[in-house]
Amino acid sequence: MADHSNKQQARVLSGMRPTGKLHLGHYVGALENWIRLQAQYDCFFFVADWHALTTDYADTTSVKQNTLEMALDWLACGLDPDKATLFIQSHVMEHAELHLLLSLITPLGWLERVPTYKEQRDNIKDKDLGTYGFLGYPLLQSADILIYQADYVPVGEDQVPHVELTREVARRFNQFYSLPKPKRVFGLKPGDSEGRLVSYETTDVLPEPQPLLTPAAKLPGTDGRKMSKSYGNSLLLTDPEPVIRQKLKTMVTDPARIRRTDAGNPDICPVGDLHKIFSDRETIDKVWPGCKTAGIGCIECKKWAADGLWKVLDPIQQRRHKYEENPRLAWEILETGSTNAKKIATATMIEVREAMHLSQSFDHV
Repeated sequence: MADHSNKQQARVLSGMRPTGKLHLGHYVGALENWIRLQAQYDCFFFVADWHALTTDYADTTSVKQNTLEMALDWLACGLDPDKATLFIQSHVMEHAELHLLLSLITPLGWLERVPTYKEQRDNIKDKDLGTYGFLGYPLLQSADILIYQADYVPVGEDQVPHVELTREVARRFNQFYSLPKPKRVFGLKPGDSEGRLVSYETTDVLPEPQPLLTPAAKLPGTDGRKMSKSYGNSLLLTDPEPVIRQKLKTMVTDPARIRRTDAGNPDICPVGDLHKIFSDRETIDKVWPGCKTAGIGCIECKKWAADGLWKVLDPIQQRRHKYEENPRLAWEILETGSTNAKKIATATMIEVREAMHLSQSFDHV
């Protein structure tokens, strides 16, 4: 398991809602980046199961299975429990305690102005989102980050406001509460090497995290819209090769190519976007001039895209099969990670309670 004894290494935290088996958008948008980060930072990646309930609270029967399916995909893609801590949010109750304490000092207007809150209220019409849980989910995200005193949060441009909210909340907390830190002065007397305690200075409990911008590759679904299981246009990481090829056969292309003899533009074609991410240089050098001169047809172009995509998915699926043979191993990795995460979260909450004069120890009376 990942070693957190040396905090000199900068800490990264990110999470993902458990929606079951993941699709290519999850891989390109987050997992591929997480895999790179785990080699450079002290990484905490968590299953955001409480966050899933902020919109899907009416039926929780699939949360555990969805958590397991997502964990299998994480491990199959290359997240390594020896390099990063993989854990379940709801298994570390300190998240909830810090969220409660932060909710006592966070102005309501800060939550109402979060762009994604407004966007989802406008776009999700089939669920009642008039709940505190939905309004407060950005603050729960702040607690998720601050409980581990994370230095960086990998996000896309649209999620930067969430990190900025976290920074504001941390700043407000530190303005109200702080920990006394002994200050020593050296050399008060000749030969005095130990120093004397002369006063106390204060130190911030919750450091402000920084956003770590993730390059956002454009990955459309088979209908050209953003890839999403709710749109029915996704390519799952677990789709067998014949399914991948069949889905790509139906994928929309440049609308200007009505006939085989019509020239197209791969830079505005959803299949072209797949080539940019998954195809090698040799294939791209055939696709771009071939499409623009009508030298190749869409059927041939889609076949090459499927070839490149399968080179990525095949080893992922082979690794997943090994975990599927013993899914309990994946669950045990999450449980062990949750235990390790709890140690860090507990240490933070001791400082938070002490700063707020809520310490559970008589020594701090």
